Amino acid sequence: MSKRLVLASCLGGRAPTRAPLTLRALPIAGGLLARLACFPMVATRSTMAELGTAAPDFALPDPAGTIHRLADFDGSAALVVMFLCNHCPYVRHIARELALVTQRLQAEGVSVVGISSNDIDAYPADAPDQMAVTARAYGFDFPYLFDESQAVAKAYRAACTPDFYVFDRDRRLAYRGQFDASRPGNGEPVTGADLKAAVDAVLAGEPVAEPQRPSIGCSIKWNPGNEPEYFA
Repeated sequence: MSKRLVLASCLGGRAPTRAPLTLRALPIAGGLLARLACFPMVATRSTMAELGTAAPDFALPDPAGTIHRLADFDGSAALVVMFLCNHCPYVRHIARELALVTQRLQAEGVSVVGISSNDIDAYPADAPDQMAVTARAYGFDFPYLFDESQAVAKAYRAACTPDFYVFDRDRRLAYRGQFDASRPGNGEPVTGADLKAAVDAVLAGEPVAEPQRPSIGCSIKWNPGNEPEYFA
């Protein structure tokens, strides 16, 4: 079955159907982005990479040009890697709670990093200068890095924004999937419950409870001709 789903954000999680397309301008990150207030969205699931997989290496710049490497996070008991972007309604839906949850995790000694891999020629709202604006607007205090070549997204088999990965002290994959069950329009509160439970288990040296549920969000916007084999 395809990992791509047709979802209607205004239907509160009911069976997919078509809905009228309406737009509402939403001021965010210093500019106006079009928000689909009640609309059919094509959404993409996490690929659910194999548990136990080693964290792929990376060396990526933040918007100021500082390079951050996987090795920079050595020594922490857990590492959270998140694939995000600025414009996606699914990311914006959780962004404020994400900032709070990740601040608490970092206070507990957990390393956190966000990565944006979108094609910025087609989606200039996701460019590094706007990443800095978005981070300030929501209070992201983790490194928010730009994967221009999209090689890191491919190495992690990332598919959507948001997409979450939790690695243990040995940097083996312990969790991949959703932040929580909340989606735009489904009425579920944004809590970060799934991510928090996964990190708590890793910190306690315990397996993350099953089932692990995939994240659902906007597809990563691949550069033309750069789509990975798992993107269908």
